[in-house]
Amino acid sequence: MNETEEIERLKAEIRELRNIIDEKPGKMVGNSGEMRAVYKQIKACAGNDAPALIYGNDGTGKELTARTIAELSPRKDKPFVVLGCANLRESFGNPANTFESELFGYERGAFLGANTRRIGKAETANGGTLFLDDISALSPSDQEKLLRFLQGQTFNRLGGNMQLHSDVRLIAASSRNLEEMMLQKLFREDLFYRLNIVQITLPDLAQRKSDILLLAEHFISQVNLKYGKHVVRLSTPAIDMLMSYHWPGNVQELENCIERAALATDDDCIHSHNLPPTLQTDESARKPMLTGKIAPLSTLMDTYEKEILSEALKRNGGNMSAAARDLSISPRVMHYKVHRLKIIQR
Repeated sequence: MNETEEIERLKAEIRELRNIIDEKPGKMVGNSGEMRAVYKQIKACAGNDAPALIYGNDGTGKELTARTIAELSPRKDKPFVVLGCANLRESFGNPANTFESELFGYERGAFLGANTRRIGKAETANGGTLFLDDISALSPSDQEKLLRFLQGQTFNRLGGNMQLHSDVRLIAASSRNLEEMMLQKLFREDLFYRLNIVQITLPDLAQRKSDILLLAEHFISQVNLKYGKHVVRLSTPAIDMLMSYHWPGNVQELENCIERAALATDDDCIHSHNLPPTLQTDESARKPMLTGKIAPLSTLMDTYEKEILSEALKRNGGNMSAAARDLSISPRVMHYKVHRLKIIQR
């Protein structure tokens, strides 16, 4: 078997592993217990129109989660519109850059510089999903405007007298705890309860370390496709650094790290010196995870698969049949993999 065939075989194994171990929705990546819990929540809320609130620190994938909900919902063929609330100003600077004008739009002549009519995000999202990111940044007056819209899904463009209607499913996201803000009188109580019908909390990458190598492989594939690279493996020191680093920027930081490293390497391997200095200076990255100079994808995926299966066995007290049911595979496949990977049951 030549190298190309081996790579394709490994990719097929990866796809099979993903299909067997998880039932991940959409383009989300990860098989950790934390992410499987998130997937269940996504699927549970995708079939209804209830507002959803997504909590997660920066870089955890809040927008991707919202898109996945929309893609699995009856509104999947309708618009998915994003409005970031963090950089909008209530009354200073450009009037076109306020929350109200971005959400509802404005008529020509509504303010100096409004030379044409502008359709707002709410109107653009009619029939689909409206995603409000960083909703904790809204001022009290903007919170009131949003609440009025949610109560009847009616609005007026700035400078207009005609009442308009837009049928949208609202998904909001925040890195701050809105309930704590509500108790501090920084967020409206009535708006919080209107938004908090469905709540999904995304884990930090440091809480789902078993997903790091799978995410790295996913991002390597993306870089190969985007830039025409042919990276197929990570060196052992590079793997050690990825697994030991604390990832304050979460999945977004990992994606940027892999893209930078894949572009920096001169061969088919990402080496430790290709990784950003932040990873190379991290003291915890000195603890080795594997032995040898190079870890091919086969070793990478075997290590990952072994960890997943070991976790399932641990959850089920070493019962292979129960662990197989937990992972939606047959007992025969479970026995085969435990034997092949030399998993020691304790």
